[in-house]
Amino acid sequence: MAEFKLNTPVVQKDAVVKVDVAAANPLPVGANRFRLIVVDDAGNLSDATFLDVVVRDTQKPTAVLDMVNSDGKRIDANVGQGESFTLSGARSSDVAPGKVVEYRFTLVDRT
Repeated sequence: MAEFKLNTPVVQKDAVVKVDVAAANPLPVGANRFRLIVVDDAGNLSDATFLDVVVRDTQKPTAVLDMVNSDGKRIDANVGQGESFTLSGARSSDVAPGKVVEYRFTLVDRT
């Protein structure tokens, strides 16, 4: 178990880490981005990869964005340069009896 602090790496030899969230300091609602960089036995660092973990709100709708194949099945968000792909907001939800009625997709600056 590890308690994550903003911009502070949790360094370990095990490839799996349990994110320990304290009740007094929960993750904020919405997407919380985690970064992974791995180091090989020669000391080379990988490029960073990111994962957004969605913490759902108990009142407002929560947006979730995935990449899907032609059958609508969720897939890893990896594509070759110049390849087209499909995005899906289908896992977005609202607290019942509310429902999501509009999806606004935007390509945003990476900075």
